[in-house]
Amino acid sequence: MKSASYPPASSPVNPRWDAAGYAAHSEVQSVWAHDLLSGLNLQGDEHVLDVGCGDGKITAEIARAVPSGKVLGTDISPEMIAFAQGRFDRSAYPNLFFSVLDARCLSRDALPVDRSMDLVFSNAALHWVNDHERFLEGAASILRPGGRLLISCGGQGNARDVFLALRPEMRLERWRNFFRKMPTPYFFHTPSEYHDWLPRHGFKVRSVRLTPKDAVYQGTEGFAAWLRTTWIPYVQRVPQEMREDWIAAVTRRFIQAHPPDTHGRLHVRMVRLEIDASRV
Repeated sequence: MKSASYPPASSPVNPRWDAAGYAAHSEVQSVWAHDLLSGLNLQGDEHVLDVGCGDGKITAEIARAVPSGKVLGTDISPEMIAFAQGRFDRSAYPNLFFSVLDARCLSRDALPVDRSMDLVFSNAALHWVNDHERFLEGAASILRPGGRLLISCGGQGNARDVFLALRPEMRLERWRNFFRKMPTPYFFHTPSEYHDWLPRHGFKVRSVRLTPKDAVYQGTEGFAAWLRTTWIPYVQRVPQEMREDWIAAVTRRFIQAHPPDTHGRLHVRMVRLEIDASRV
C-alpha cells in the first residue's frame, strides 16, 4: 500500500523553526512521548539516541533516567539544536549531548559516540523524513545486537481534518500562487510498509500499529498557535505580513467543521504510527 501525503508533490522541505515557539506549544507531542517512554524500563546505564529531538525537553528527561549512560539528541534543525543546547546546561546534564544531523544520515562516523546504542528513540519527527529506509539502515548500523528501536510518528490518515481545512483555502485566489509546486512536507506511512522494511534492514518486529489519538487545543488561540509553530511548511509559504491572516482563515475553516466542545477545546483526530523493534 502506498503511503499518503498531502498535497501530492515531489520532495521534502526543511523549514526554519521557531524553537522557542515550538517549545511553548508542543504539549501534545510531549504527552505522546511520555506514553512512548512509559514502558521502557530503563536500567540507568543505557546509551540512547533521540532522533528529531526538537527543543530537547524529552531528551533531557531520558538523560535523567540514565544517569550512568549517555543520551544524544539529534535534529536537522540548527535552530532546535541551538535552543536545546542553551536550555539544558551541561553542568546540570553531564550525560546529555546535542548535534545537528539529518535522520537519513545516521552512522557511527556521523555521531559523537564511542560505542553502539542501546536504544534509538524518535517521537513526532519521522513523518518529516522522506526516506524511512535510509533512516532504518542508519539506525541498524549504530544499534548493538538486541538494541531497541522505538518510534512514534504521523501515520496514514494523520490530521486528515486539518488537511481538509487547508486545501480549499490554498485554492483561493488570494493564496494559490504561494502554494504552486509546493513539495510534500509530510510522509505518513502504513504498518505494512514497516513490516516489509524492518526485516530488510536487520530488525525483528515487536509491534507495528496505527493508533488514533485525540489532540486537544485550548480554543481558537491554542489551535492557531499549533498551526503557527508546527505547520510551518504551509505557514512559511505565505509572506510574513499575511501569515496571521492565513492562520486565521484555516482556523475558521477547521472550526466550522469541528466546533469547540462544551469547555471551549478543539479536538484534532490524529493517527500515530508506532513502531517497536529490536536489532537482530
